[in-house]
Amino acid sequence: MKFNATILLVEDDKINQQVATAVLERMGCSVTVAENGQVALDCFEAANFDLILMDCQMSVMDGFEATRRIRALESVALLEDAASFCRIPIIALTANAIQGDRERCLAAGMDDYTTKPLDPERLVRLIEAH
Repeated sequence: MKFNATILLVEDDKINQQVATAVLERMGCSVTVAENGQVALDCFEAANFDLILMDCQMSVMDGFEATRRIRALESVALLEDAASFCRIPIIALTANAIQGDRERCLAAGMDDYTTKPLDPERLVRLIEAH
């Protein structure tokens, strides 16, 4: 499956960045990498993305806080221009797969959840869904 999507990949591990970027680029996606939540916020404010893949556990600012801040920025944008507002899908990336993690991601404002290492087939399904 080929996508023409612009993805913000928020991931602090260099190897995970390389693997995820390679998988996404093979799918036809354009990828911007942010190494923590603060950089992700800066990227979000500077450019338009079709989807964000958000690592949950990072230094500087974790994915949960970054997601809450992105949703807050979107709330302001919605109030300012509801006609052109578009909520960006955020998919959590986490090495944790314990009970309650998915719910915690959704409660923070993320739209979906997948575990690492990335499963390319699941990633295709998630991108298609969002």
